[in-house]
Amino acid sequence: MRVRGAVLILLFFLGAARDASAADAPCTEHSFEDTRFTVCAYDPRRAELRLAWTGRDGQALQTFDRLSADLGKTARHVRFAMNAGMFEVGGMPLGLYVESGVERRPVNERNGGGNFYLKPNGVFSQTPYGTLRIDTTEGFLVRSDRPLWATQSGPMLVIDGAFNRQITADGPSRNIRNGVGLRSTHSAFFVISDEPVSFGKLARFFRDGLACPNALYFDGTVSSLWLPSEARKDNAAPLGPMVVVLDKH
Repeated sequence: MRVRGAVLILLFFLGAARDASAADAPCTEHSFEDTRFTVCAYDPRRAELRLAWTGRDGQALQTFDRLSADLGKTARHVRFAMNAGMFEVGGMPLGLYVESGVERRPVNERNGGGNFYLKPNGVFSQTPYGTLRIDTTEGFLVRSDRPLWATQSGPMLVIDGAFNRQITADGPSRNIRNGVGLRSTHSAFFVISDEPVSFGKLARFFRDGLACPNALYFDGTVSSLWLPSEARKDNAAPLGPMVVVLDKH
């Protein structure tokens, strides 16, 4: 009996260790409607978020290799990094970009072609107090507080629990896509599909799979993830702004 009891206790602690390890994993795999996604969770109370566009030399980073080199010793604290918004040739953000409280690119209210202009588009931001927000661009403009970090992209996928009316349920366009959704003001999910997916399915995954009432599209085709714990570093295409989440140290 003592041997059996010892075995059960050992199995219990091994299971608990596996659960703790999974809970602390930066990113996890999910399946939704027969499509695989990688989901990277962020809580500002437990980790640190930054946005990166240019390096210390003033040049656009555009790749995770250059981002890692620019971070120097801090790179060892990276939990994950992901492209975080649409950009022009050369990596310049197409819309609002705020870094460490400094607005480096203004809000883009123009109309045009392409996904960014599939209205409403929106802004992901974090306040100096660690509050996370996803607003439509119009909603962001009426806010009185100034963000510490902010990136504008589009289209909005989910708005207050409703799907963007410009997005069909499962349109013919399929791409590796990524975006960000908020479950609460302290719980964000950065998502990248592991296979080509439609806008509609990505929106449903955020709302119905991850319980996010608000979600913003970042990009497709160039969508990339750097996940050091899994030795994953996508470098298929040049990027624009990037979100970097680090362990607090």
